[in-house]
Amino acid sequence: MLKEFKEFISKGNLVEIAVALILALAFAGLVTSFTENLISPIIGAIFGQPNFDSLVIEMGDAELRYGAFLTTLLNFLIVAFVLFLVIKAYNRAFPKKEAGAGPTEIELLTEIRDALRQR
Repeated sequence: MLKEFKEFISKGNLVEIAVALILALAFAGLVTSFTENLISPIIGAIFGQPNFDSLVIEMGDAELRYGAFLTTLLNFLIVAFVLFLVIKAYNRAFPKKEAGAGPTEIELLTEIRDALRQR
């Protein structure tokens, strides 16, 4: 069992996924800081509200904190846009090689027929 665990943990894909997760978490912190420290103050200067988190709707004893949701949504959109740019740049740098056109269905059937005839 220990040997199997060692093989599992040392596979390249698992290590790559772990590195990607750590980078993603660090990137999320960066985006959150960008939103809270740069974007929110600019929006606050324009609209007079320094932070989205203070935007709430009160319904009786309950509070709907839609401002916190807007901040999270803004973080998500920034991450999604940056990932879009990264993928687009990656696809330009490393274009997919198109596989050569394979035989048509008729050619395959002809080969099968000829192989059966030779038997």
